Amino acid sequence: MTGKRLLRTATLVTGALALTSSLTACGGGSSAADSEGGEKVVTVYSADGLKSEKGDGWYDKVFADFTKKTGIEVKYVEGGSGEMVQRAVREKTNTQADVLITLPPFIQQADGKGLLQSYKPQGSDKVNGADKAADGKWTSVVKNYFGFVYNKKELTEAPKTWEELLDAKYKGKLQYSTPGVAGDGTAVLIKSMHDFGGKEAAMEYLKRLQANNVGPSSSTSKLAPKTDKGELLVANGDVQMNFAQSKSMPNLGIWFPAKDGGKPTSFALPYAAGLVDQAPHTENGKKLLDFLLSEEAQQLVSGVGGGFPARTDVKPTDANAVELTKLMTGVEIFEPDWADIDKNLTGYVDAWKSATGS
Repeated sequence: MTGKRLLRTATLVTGALALTSSLTACGGGSSAADSEGGEKVVTVYSADGLKSEKGDGWYDKVFADFTKKTGIEVKYVEGGSGEMVQRAVREKTNTQADVLITLPPFIQQADGKGLLQSYKPQGSDKVNGADKAADGKWTSVVKNYFGFVYNKKELTEAPKTWEELLDAKYKGKLQYSTPGVAGDGTAVLIKSMHDFGGKEAAMEYLKRLQANNVGPSSSTSKLAPKTDKGELLVANGDVQMNFAQSKSMPNLGIWFPAKDGGKPTSFALPYAAGLVDQAPHTENGKKLLDFLLSEEAQQLVSGVGGGFPARTDVKPTDANAVELTKLMTGVEIFEPDWADIDKNLTGYVDAWKSATGS
């Protein structure tokens, strides 16, 4: 989201064999059992990036702390942002997840498909309005930004512009994850449409870039290890995931493309959490959401997770926080029109497929 390499394919991390049968048995009933001292479990469906294969990611730490504090076990399912929403849609008549955590525009997509119920976690009043739904359907728990990575050993300095990536030296050495499947892949479309001034210009550029592109990838997190090893020179990603990965991948550098003559840009790509409608353990889901936004958990976002706290009143000063602030200096942050993207995402992805022959 190999050290801290994180899985992008849907993976059941905890209770792998038992979870499917136990959740099917639970179904999508009411939360009465929770409040009356029933099953001490909560199931999270999440985009990858916050859990580490080494067991030292933000999820690893806060889930363990949550279980210690409440006695509630966290069952965890991980995959691409779109993949997690699609899975929840398939299970809508027999709901299995309690909490859904995914990146925009997929959290808006989940809301639009009726997957989420309103709940404003404790501490959500400290989250910026742009990073949460006004009706409480979702709230960001970790702030993050879109970015790219490059191999610092093979390239003496990071590329600066989109146009540089058209150079023949990147042929077969450049890859980005699939728009419409991966949150970071969809972000490539969003950023390119912003930087080039619209859909048509962006698609014309991505059509030209395809000559150098290795091909589709459903997993963004798999691209960082390839870049670190030199199999790729450039790939897409996001700041939190790549920053965490860089701790064990010495050749991995983070950069932000600019249009020729412009400034490097990025946009917020937060991990946004919502309480699943008709969740089998609603009360436990509420408790987990409260804990994820607690000052205790938010203070760990940078030092442990390599990300940015969602709460504006939590301002960590650890070494990672200082380094992340420096990394973002000089990067122009824009705010996408998420309502437009949610409404027209299928059309944008179709245009990308047509332009690139994907």
